[in-house]
Amino acid sequence: MIAQAEAFRQFSQWPWLLLTLLALPIVWTAWRLKAYPTWSWLALLGVSLVLSLITVFYPPVVVAVLIVDTIFVVLVTIDLLILITTTRGAIEVERELARTGSLGIELPSEVTIHNTGSVRLRGEVRDDLPEAFVCRPDRHRLDLPPHRSVTLRRKLIPGRRGAFEFEYVYIRLVSPLTFWVRQLRLDLRNRLNVYPDMKQLSDYALLARTNRLSLIGVHRTRKIGLDSDFERLRDYTRDDNYRHIDWRSTARRTKLTVREFQSDQSQRIVFLLDCGRMMTNQREGHSLLDHALNATLMMSYVALSQGDEVGLLCFSDSVHCYLPPRGGSGQTNRLLQAGFDQFPRMVESRYDEAFLYLSNHCKRRALVVLATNVIDEVNAAQIVDQLARLTGRHLPLGVLLRDRQIFDAADRPDGGPLNLYSAAAAADILVWRHKQIVDLQHRGVLVVDAFPEDLAAPLINSYLRIKAKHLL
Repeated sequence: MIAQAEAFRQFSQWPWLLLTLLALPIVWTAWRLKAYPTWSWLALLGVSLVLSLITVFYPPVVVAVLIVDTIFVVLVTIDLLILITTTRGAIEVERELARTGSLGIELPSEVTIHNTGSVRLRGEVRDDLPEAFVCRPDRHRLDLPPHRSVTLRRKLIPGRRGAFEFEYVYIRLVSPLTFWVRQLRLDLRNRLNVYPDMKQLSDYALLARTNRLSLIGVHRTRKIGLDSDFERLRDYTRDDNYRHIDWRSTARRTKLTVREFQSDQSQRIVFLLDCGRMMTNQREGHSLLDHALNATLMMSYVALSQGDEVGLLCFSDSVHCYLPPRGGSGQTNRLLQAGFDQFPRMVESRYDEAFLYLSNHCKRRALVVLATNVIDEVNAAQIVDQLARLTGRHLPLGVLLRDRQIFDAADRPDGGPLNLYSAAAAADILVWRHKQIVDLQHRGVLVVDAFPEDLAAPLINSYLRIKAKHLL
């Protein structure tokens, strides 16, 4: 009896041993092929464990449990084999994405999936997403019949300038019996260059054609003296000199038309963009450098349309790029290419190296526009000294970006003692900052002092005043 009981006890362990021996190869194969069990598979395993436990208390069902376990193993194995064999080489993907985009502007992206196999594909699809991007939606459900295709669309919002690589498409496929999930990573490479907001240039051109630049804060400046070269005919506005009315064109168009003239002197403008720690602060989701670059592109567009030459120098602890001053419509694209992948760095800016590089590479007189931020006395002293040295040889223009938090703290001293202390500290900083601006102006340096998000209009107005007064 003892021998029979021991034999029966060993026999009752067969379901456990069979389940373990058959499950281990399946699990190893699935791991190698990036296939993972689902909750259905785990539920099936739980049922098998419960049946095996029953055999301990009710031995006659051992054979039935063995049969059930075998069926379970066969079903799971067949389901895994179908998933692996039918999806191997049966999926082709294509991505349609523009090569360029603008910072913060929605960009469409499409992924087309072709099912060349004979089994319906079910699961989810996620396209690659670089850091600092936002997409809607972030994933798509997939239910694709055999020999069919589907196009999945999403909207991308770039949150950072620069060059980005889209490398993969991720597909999560569910097996026909839902016991397995397979993760696929398909190579699909696209490059996207994200530039500053270029829509502002087209908006400016539209407003300029319709003489409505005042809507964005750009004012017409009456020029001193008369220009000699005829440029174009346009509609008359109240600010125009009546002596410039072209009466023949007015009679032909039955609308007052004036002759517009341009200066016969092509002038040079060089922008110096500080890419150091002073420009790392954020405003409305963008760094100070982003705002400065946007305003720089706007003013460059205006200057190039006036026939001037524009150049760019980006620096922090060293000079990162230099684009010599050139004219023509193609210079706008070159400015975009030179500045779109420049980012603020947590380093001290070397103003002396930047201005030395400028003096060695720009010999002719130019309007030198330095876009930076004034925070501490050390950097402020360097900025004042370097800009003051340019007077006479060049025309320096310092663009100083305001910190709205400091201005708001100084304007709202109401509240508890802590708010009063913050307001006093902010007011002290603003007084010191104003002294630096006055010092620059006394040394012959032009200054634009504006909030980052409102910089474009004051900068363009300053340029137009310089042109009108023939300061260059």
